[in-house]
Amino acid sequence: MAETKIMLGNEAIARGAYEAGVKVSAAYPGTPSTEISENIVQYKEIYAEWSPNEKVAMEVAIGASISGVRAMASMKHVGVNVAADPLYTVSYIGSTGGLVLVAADDPGLYSSQNEQDTRCVARAAQVPVLEPSDSQEAKDFVKFAFDMSEKYDTPVIVRVTTRLSHSQGIVTLEERKEVEDKVYERNIRKNVMMPGNAKLRHLEVEKRTNNLIQDGCEFSINKVEMNDTKIGVITSGIPYQYVKEALPEASVLKLGIVHPLPRKLIEEFAAKVDTLYIVEELDPVIEEQVKSWGIKAIGKEIFTVQGEYSANLLRKAISGTTINLDPPPHGHGKGHGVAEQEAVQPETVNLDPPPQDIPARPPILCPGCPHRSVYSVLGKLKIHAAGDIGCYTLGAVAPLNVVDTTICMGASISSLHGMEKAKGKDYIKNWVAVIGDSTFMHTGINSLMNMAYNKGTGTVMILDNSTTGMTGHQDHAATGKTLQGEETPIISIPALCKAMGIQHVIEVNAFDLPELERVIKEETQRDEISVIITKSPCVLLSKAPVKVQYTTVPEKCKNCGLCLKPGCPAITKNENGVITINDTMCNGCGLCMSLCKFGAIEKVGE
Repeated sequence: MAETKIMLGNEAIARGAYEAGVKVSAAYPGTPSTEISENIVQYKEIYAEWSPNEKVAMEVAIGASISGVRAMASMKHVGVNVAADPLYTVSYIGSTGGLVLVAADDPGLYSSQNEQDTRCVARAAQVPVLEPSDSQEAKDFVKFAFDMSEKYDTPVIVRVTTRLSHSQGIVTLEERKEVEDKVYERNIRKNVMMPGNAKLRHLEVEKRTNNLIQDGCEFSINKVEMNDTKIGVITSGIPYQYVKEALPEASVLKLGIVHPLPRKLIEEFAAKVDTLYIVEELDPVIEEQVKSWGIKAIGKEIFTVQGEYSANLLRKAISGTTINLDPPPHGHGKGHGVAEQEAVQPETVNLDPPPQDIPARPPILCPGCPHRSVYSVLGKLKIHAAGDIGCYTLGAVAPLNVVDTTICMGASISSLHGMEKAKGKDYIKNWVAVIGDSTFMHTGINSLMNMAYNKGTGTVMILDNSTTGMTGHQDHAATGKTLQGEETPIISIPALCKAMGIQHVIEVNAFDLPELERVIKEETQRDEISVIITKSPCVLLSKAPVKVQYTTVPEKCKNCGLCLKPGCPAITKNENGVITINDTMCNGCGLCMSLCKFGAIEKVGE
């Protein structure tokens, strides 16, 4: 009997790669895709790495594919932007060994700066997209994608979303398929994308797309479920689960391939139902194409383009449409759209529980986080920060209120440079760019290089906490460990900065407030580039018990509030105005004691 296991969607994707015979996997951590690589690493048959960014990860996978083996790259949706350059071109080149990109979108913005839809990128790049709806399909679709990649000579995107990546389902395990390496053959016309070759390859891409439109109608990953034909729904991915819950009697066409669309299959399904709905999260990718074929359907006019869907959302939207869902009068054939009958008033359905008075819980930095110390000093000095992507983005919110901008990874340095070129040296003397060590290795290096090359000025603060903190403590090129946990040479961030010709590179302990304040005051006034590296590991990296903590001395407390300004969740003030430190949360960083001028906070322990 086959073994079954409950798996996260991301865990199932990793299993699918293993069973498909993948030999190379490259990724950059980014929620909701991170756990794919963290699970792949357990399969020793697969070489797996954290690449410095998604572009590099994509290129590593492309190189492996060209050499003749199956390869996969994994990233979140905004990472696809970083990887777009090689992705668009490898669409023309195609694949030798199977080549799959797993792209994890984030409807609802649980951990991202936008809600972009990877299907739109795939359409522009002319890369086919598969979309599973549960953990079992996540595994199976990855395997299907590799077979499809080799058959049609194309990279394939497997698109998932946060809900699938981080939900669990039962998965049937199978043996690994040992795929024989393809023989590498030098092929300049196919693999070298100079203009003359690219023009010819573009013709091949168009042929491939047409073949997929026709062949896709027979793909086993598409499923037609004919039930009550008064309502028909075209859907894919996680929204399929909501459709089955909200409309259990409806007929459903569940698409496994969402680009290019299997036109004939869709047309045949639409002709069999009275009223056709198209249910897809985010952009109307399927809807726009289906309507362009002259098929009447209801989509984004009742369904939102924002956030995640739910069964309740579908019930509400559909119950609110003024259509008659009764069978058409005798003699009327079934059409592609809403039956032309007298509208009926929708039934009022109250599906939400009564609102509760629940206090808001905004995200905050952990107790003992070195970023809090840095932002405390910047706030005291009334210095603005051009921010980046990472834990330190939380410096934008109360009570720290230091970070003024957040755009994308690596943009803090570039945007500060743009300000200086727009407004002059003096304008940015009360600004710094803040960036983490992992993000600096991702795309901050290029930004700092640009700043140096183009004779910029300004202060860059690299908040080095020795890990990729936001996504769960993954290693990177400056930590000295690979994804497999093996030791590797450490890229020295100070040496890297100095190699760019930057004369002022200073390392300082984030919790040494007097020294940190002195350095920031001095460096921000220079008419040159200055790099301040605050070298303090993330407090969660150490698994050892906390031996040093802090406690308050109430009789010395003047209620000045200085210890509360950094917003440490371990420090609270009760209704009587008494300051206390929660010993279950205190990590012993000492920031509060450094801020207290009256000796009202003391060290406890070694």
